[in-house]
Amino acid sequence: MKAGVFEKAWKVLLEYYDQQVGIDWKWQALDCAMTKAPLGGEATGPSPVDRGKSGTKRSLLTDCRGAPISVVVTAANTHDKKVALSTIDSIIVARPEKVVYRLHHLCLDKGYDYEDVIEGVLERDYILHLKRRGETEVEVEKKHPARRWVVERTHAWHNKFRRLLVRWERKVEHYEAMIHLASVLIIYRLTLAT
Repeated sequence: MKAGVFEKAWKVLLEYYDQQVGIDWKWQALDCAMTKAPLGGEATGPSPVDRGKSGTKRSLLTDCRGAPISVVVTAANTHDKKVALSTIDSIIVARPEKVVYRLHHLCLDKGYDYEDVIEGVLERDYILHLKRRGETEVEVEKKHPARRWVVERTHAWHNKFRRLLVRWERKVEHYEAMIHLASVLIIYRLTLAT
């Protein structure tokens, strides 16, 4: 686990995916998901949605097809906004520079509607797509199709690996290694599917 074998495998396969299919940097989506951690351990805390039981949170950034390009693990009681920028900064492969014909869009939900997050995302050269808190849903003609659902789907793919659905590892490195291994398998399947 200390050697980071699964993380290196994730990076190598993501580079292969980029060569064969191409990481779709144009549209990216970021969101968090909480899982139970009954044994506690590093990067766990009381879950705000599970009566204060021990839990952990995965912050995930994906490309347009749902390929995981960054994952950060924190305690369940860590607010989403506190890990948003660190998730963007920990992209496992080099992100290409933004140019006129290669714009980078980032889709977020209302949980990230805070000025420091918005400023940080804009500083990182993203075009931000964010629903504002307190706004009512208004039927308008959409310019773009829905894009944020891909991160939800990738969270569901991660949860299909039973080792990630409930965290039994007390050390965060062990849990992260399982996430990296699951990400390798997800990217491999996406590469075969396209």
